[in-house]
Amino acid sequence: QVQLVESGGGLVQAGGSLRLSCAASGDTFSSYTMGWFRQAPGKEREFVAAITWNGGSTYSADSVKGRFTISRDDAKNTVNLQMHSLKPEDEAVYYCARREFNSFSYQTEKSYNDWGQGTQVTVSS
Repeated sequence: QVQLVESGGGLVQAGGSLRLSCAASGDTFSSYTMGWFRQAPGKEREFVAAITWNGGSTYSADSVKGRFTISRDDAKNTVNLQMHSLKPEDEAVYYCARREFNSFSYQTEKSYNDWGQGTQVTVSS
């Protein structure tokens, strides 16, 4: 099992940028697709972005396309989410996760087995 710890959240003005990081330890990291999800108060957790095991492919939700970029550094066992042009609707707790069940879509939670504790992103308007 892998342990995932997110960092980099905080308070930012609308239009600003933040970079989230997720550090993995305890198990193989480089062989897995990694994803970012977010959950706003009163809403279900939703897919944000994913990156395949070799970094060859990335996927983003339509709501963040062109603004958020996912990347990974397997040498450091980290996956990052660079967020630009933040909007109030981006405010949420952001979670990273390791995908283990490839029979489900990378966009669904049940495709992921290991989750971090989350980091809060607050966007002021």
